[in-house]
Amino acid sequence: MRTVNVSWNKQAGRFTAVGRQPGHVLSINAPALPTEPDRGPTGFSPTELLLAGAGSCSLWDVVEILRKRRADVDSLDVVVEGHQAADPPWAYRQIAFHYRAAGDGLKVAVLARVIRLSIVRYCSVITTIAGVAAISATVELVDRDGTSTGRVPIELAIPAAPLPPDLEPLSDEDGLPA
Repeated sequence: MRTVNVSWNKQAGRFTAVGRQPGHVLSINAPALPTEPDRGPTGFSPTELLLAGAGSCSLWDVVEILRKRRADVDSLDVVVEGHQAADPPWAYRQIAFHYRAAGDGLKVAVLARVIRLSIVRYCSVITTIAGVAAISATVELVDRDGTSTGRVPIELAIPAAPLPPDLEPLSDEDGLPA
């Protein structure tokens, strides 16, 4: 079981989150007080944290797999774009990952396979959200001389997860008042 403690700091106008690693604190944006309507953000938004969690979870897997393959990777990053529904609760409907790697002897096909393994099999954050948001991914390989392959789509074939019974839409037969 994982536990994160989140606290509201009224004076700072933010939430802080502490996980199991003491001394590591995340600042998360909180609602502004009525007396400070023009206050700017005080940290990541909660929805940005979800995207950051998905991206870092996947990169963790990719780094570990590439290390086991003894791949010579100089840099690796991912841009995560989330598209939310227009109406509350503004759930993510599409999340796109763009991975960019640089190093000697790397192959796009190998990177794509490793990324697919992370997204489909190993990353707990992505597999949790895959049932409600469409997931897509691309990979780009940059040589040391700066030559890029451009964005190469990765075939994921993630099966859609059915909604659990407690989240199925309610009907009139459920005994709700009209």
